Formats: sequence, structure tokens, C-alpha cells
Amino acid sequence: MARKTSLMTLILHQHPLASFCHKVLIALYESDIPFEAVLVDLGDEAARTAFLQISPLGKMPALRDEARDRTLFETSVIIEYLDRYYPGSPRLLPEDFEAALDVRLWDRFFDLYVQEPMQQIVSERMRPDGSEARADQHRAALGRSYAVIEKKLDATGWVAGQTFTMADCAAAPALFYAETLVPFGNEYPKLATYHERLMQRPSVVRVLQEAMPYFKYYPYRERLPVQFRPDAADS
Repeated sequence: MARKTSLMTLILHQHPLASFCHKVLIALYESDIPFEAVLVDLGDEAARTAFLQISPLGKMPALRDEARDRTLFETSVIIEYLDRYYPGSPRLLPEDFEAALDVRLWDRFFDLYVQEPMQQIVSERMRPDGSEARADQHRAALGRSYAVIEKKLDATGWVAGQTFTMADCAAAPALFYAETLVPFGNEYPKLATYHERLMQRPSVVRVLQEAMPYFKYYPYRERLPVQFRPDAADS
């Protein structure tokens, strides 16, 4: 049963196409936390100005907690904050320090070594000259990251243990987009299986379904899984 509150205190400023926004949305849905989503349109001058009042560096997503008078920008910090003050069951970060450290390590791994090269490849595709000059080096970086993840995974459980954690919140959007750029193929069977499990997780499915109308703006939209392609929203 969904938890109810008498006052909506959490406001998430986000865009449904942004992978880092997906990460926080997955955490919110996993923990069944009520919140208000505000779509940020950086192409609109008034909306951009208003957003910069909330997030001066333009970092997105940004979480505003009116009840506690806090505004947070970094995704990992946002999720840790939610897990401390609005915890679900099970928790997204374990109480045990060593287990929590492993979650934090893999959370950062997916952000820095999957998200970063993935976003660089997309940026290369959008270069005005169309050269994609550095795309190959970023694809190679993704391949190296895949190999590390493959060694970490086992046949059961999630990336940092037997329960779904913040690390998996980070993995889902990172791998969703990365696989469209550098497919896993037969070289990384455990990674492919893990990715498939993530794509079946209800919180992940919900986030991707909400993003479908915006996937038409993704430069590699023709490589998206069939069930999440923008034209599927019209069928």
C-alpha cells in the first residue's frame, strides 16, 4: 500500500530524458516516497532562470525538501538523504558499514565509469561537424567498465549483494543507455543477465515508461529496446 502524507514536502526538479534523473526517480519509486515532479525546460529562458535559483550550478536533478528546508543536487547525496529521512523497506543503503561502503563504491563506479563515457559518446554524436572524433575512445572505456562489472557479478543477487540498493539505482539508467552504444553481446553474459533483471524491475519500468515520449530526442533512439521506443507509446 502506498504511503500517504498530509503535505507534499519533496519536490524533484528533473527531466524525464536525463539518466541521472532516472537514478533518483528509481530510488523514490523503490521506497514509495510521495513527491512532486517538476519538469525542467532549460530551453525556456524563464524556466532556466527559475531553476538556477534552486540549483545555481544548473545541476539536475535537484531535490527540495520544504519540510526540512534543504535543497540537494548530487544524485548519490539525494538518495542517501532520502534513505535516512524517508526510508523504505528494505533500505537502499545497508546499516552495516562494510556493506554500505560496497554500495557506495559501485554507485560511484556506474556514475563515473559508465555514465560518463556514455554521455561523452552521445555528446560526440551531437557535434555540429558530425565527426564523432573521440567516440571510439569512450566506447573503449565502456568496454573496460563492462569487464570490471562482469567480474563483480554473480549468478544471483544484485550488484552489491542480495538486495536492491542505491548501486542498482545508478546501474539501471547507466546500462540502459550504454547498451545502445556498446552492446554487451556474448562477451559479458552476467552483465547482460543483470541488465535484463534491471529492465524488469517495476521501479525501472515505471521510469522508462514515463520517459518514452521524450526518447524521440535521444540521438540513438533506433537502438532502444523495442518496448521502450517512443513509437511504442503511440501503439
